[in-house]
Amino acid sequence: MGTGERNQEAHVPEATTGATGDEYGTAAGTTGAGRTSGTATSSPATPTPRTLAEALRSRPDSSLAVLLRARPDLLNPVPGDLTQLATRAGTRASVVRALERLDRFALQSAQALAVAPDPAPYDVLLALLSGDDGDREIEAALPGALNKLREQALVWGPDDRLRLVRTARELLAPSPAHPSPTGLGPTVAEATAGMSPGRVQEILQAVGLAATHDPVSAVASLTSLFTDRRRMSELLDTAPPEALGVLDRLVWGPPYGEVSADPAPPVRWLRDHGLLLPTSARTLVLPREVALHLRAGRAHRAPEPVAPAVAPAREYAPRIVDTTAAGQALTALTMIEDLLAEWDEGGPAVLRAGGLSVRDLKRTAVALDTTEQTAAFWLELAYAAGLLASDGEADERYAPTPACDDWLELPPADRWSRLAAAWLSATRTPGLVGGQDTRGRTLSALGPDLDRSPAPEVRHRVLTLLARLPEGAAPDPGTLLERLRWEHPTRTGPEDLRSKLAQWTLEEGELLGITGRGALSAHGRALIEPAASQQSTTLLGLSAAAALAPHLPEPVDHVLLQADLTAVAPGPLRRPLAATLNVLADIESKGGATVYRFTPASVRRALDAGQAASDLHAFLAAHSRTPVPQPLSYLIDDVARRHGHLRVGAASSYVRCDDDALLDEIVADKRSAALRLRRLAPTVLAAQADPASLLELLRAMGYAPAAESAEGDVVIARADTRRTPPRTPPVPVPDGPPLPDDTLLGAAVRAIRAGDEAATVVRKEPPSTTAAPAEQGTLPRTTPAETLATVQAAAMTGSAVWIGYVNADGAASQRVIAPVRVEGGFVTGYDHTADEVRTYPLHRITGVAELADDSA
Repeated sequence: MGTGERNQEAHVPEATTGATGDEYGTAAGTTGAGRTSGTATSSPATPTPRTLAEALRSRPDSSLAVLLRARPDLLNPVPGDLTQLATRAGTRASVVRALERLDRFALQSAQALAVAPDPAPYDVLLALLSGDDGDREIEAALPGALNKLREQALVWGPDDRLRLVRTARELLAPSPAHPSPTGLGPTVAEATAGMSPGRVQEILQAVGLAATHDPVSAVASLTSLFTDRRRMSELLDTAPPEALGVLDRLVWGPPYGEVSADPAPPVRWLRDHGLLLPTSARTLVLPREVALHLRAGRAHRAPEPVAPAVAPAREYAPRIVDTTAAGQALTALTMIEDLLAEWDEGGPAVLRAGGLSVRDLKRTAVALDTTEQTAAFWLELAYAAGLLASDGEADERYAPTPACDDWLELPPADRWSRLAAAWLSATRTPGLVGGQDTRGRTLSALGPDLDRSPAPEVRHRVLTLLARLPEGAAPDPGTLLERLRWEHPTRTGPEDLRSKLAQWTLEEGELLGITGRGALSAHGRALIEPAASQQSTTLLGLSAAAALAPHLPEPVDHVLLQADLTAVAPGPLRRPLAATLNVLADIESKGGATVYRFTPASVRRALDAGQAASDLHAFLAAHSRTPVPQPLSYLIDDVARRHGHLRVGAASSYVRCDDDALLDEIVADKRSAALRLRRLAPTVLAAQADPASLLELLRAMGYAPAAESAEGDVVIARADTRRTPPRTPPVPVPDGPPLPDDTLLGAAVRAIRAGDEAATVVRKEPPSTTAAPAEQGTLPRTTPAETLATVQAAAMTGSAVWIGYVNADGAASQRVIAPVRVEGGFVTGYDHTADEVRTYPLHRITGVAELADDSA
């Protein structure tokens, strides 16, 4: 099998020995030295580590910080020493999380190590990945992949003795219950473990090997044959062609096959020659050594040492991309503003289980003139930005928050940047709306079950990959998804959540205006610039707003009135003008220019809000670049003339009018029969309906009534804005522990080093014969008198001592302190473990020992 296989054969005995001692523990004779050594290979000055704890102890502080940053779950709580850190790094939950974050080639390297001898030389690992013919890309990429595995404490040891953490080996090694992604089966030694010695000797005789005196040497002889390329090829040359076909079907996995009680001659030949070994009465398995020979030494059918490139699908001029994205950003602002205006007086009710009903979602989609799925996106975006929330009342409803008023006053670019930053960091996933949860319930917009922890990471990664393309290039979605699957192979598949999140990111980024025609815009790049990790969200938002502002049109302060009772806004209107015009007219169409239409109902709406006819004429004259058309002036005067002629108040309700002929007309109208009107006086009618219904029906009949207060004054129906109490935006659900910052990492590394020094420092045995000898890692035990005398002597000489201490909660710890004062039953000194001056009660010190070498 070539050089790689000969090395593998030479190390077969090692595979059965396992790790020396406790893999995660502290070997005898270990010291706290070696902080500055960062090399992973053995040298005359650096002894080969025997445990993972020793390997971590030889790392520099910067390397420990890299480990804790890559695996933040190891920091909760901060380990007391490096032995605890190594133990925690080998737990199943932590190893599974670390494996999930490996890219495909790093994972393939770990999988290859899991089927290699333990420990394995670097050359064996390289041979398993590149095969007999070698592969330059694999040779170039393997050191980086191995370094990543070492950094994350999944692999340790020098290059001539690479060890996979035991838990990772158990997860990745082949077994009948958990097949390996490599498709390899058990080794010859593992497959023949339950086989009778006589049967093993029969196999030796069938393949032409001499009989041996014991099963161990027989298995070793058979393994030697299967790992010898020349002899193995000669054996296969004698196999029937049908037998080789059987091997071809098993070679890349799964390696197990079922047979009948009387197998076919080709299968019988393979079984008799040990090329297939029985695992049960009806099951045969292809031994690992045979499969590797047939694969030309490769553990994987298709190693992927290089990440697939994201290919551009189309390219546009950057200016076109930026202007297209800016136009869509402006549309996004309009949609959010329209949504807030739609719910300004109070939105739909909150479902008992939380969220928005399907009917209310449809109504919102109609109001926004969009699809239900897109409406759900705008709803979730406003909610994530803290602009919408539930009011928390007994009759709980959705409404804008007080923060929306401040948001509406910001410049357009700043408003957009806040929306984009909220979307980028939100874990809520609008794409799930309309789907079903694990219990078959429909997921509703604004509901409680839309948080998906990987969403921010996937969004940021997709935009980062887009930023690496040439400016103006739109990606091919297929290659983009393939790249994401390479980066997280265990967490990504054709139909899994991360793939869907990536697809939704492309769609939502286009809706929000981060991308234009599929390509990342300049203001989109500002959101994910390389320095993003060092900048706050606020600074990134300001940077993105500054990049977007030049591409947004300036708000205009005028409209163009036309004779057909419409007004054209040639661009985005300034807020006071837009607010007044939205009351006075109805929006007929949107786009580059918004068209407003004046109707009797819209004019009456403005009059109900407290405007007079003269105010409306003055407003239009001041903000129109064209003369006010005569039909529009007549419309305003006609509606104003009739407005308020009828008065509606609460009796249960009544209609009052000075013109009794008009009241006669209303009573005679068949459409008023539902009101059950009754004349109380020549100018007053009573109705069996509430005032709101009475107003609505009279307006539907073509009249222009006005509401009246209990004092007889006209009620101005100005829009009564409704706001929730102050609300904070929904907090993203983290995907695991939060990433530690540099300050926390530095403090954690110092604490771990100090605890490790206290646990491994060489100590003198106390002189008293009554004191129990302290074993490695246990608390010292001395009498109170000996404790007091030792710490007093240390305070006089300025030396450091090692103490055992039990706090008020009963937690025991070891510490190295330099006493400076002993009085009143307390000792005060510099605690090297905590890196600060502390005071300890003497009665809580279990014992004290002098240091053999005052290294503290």
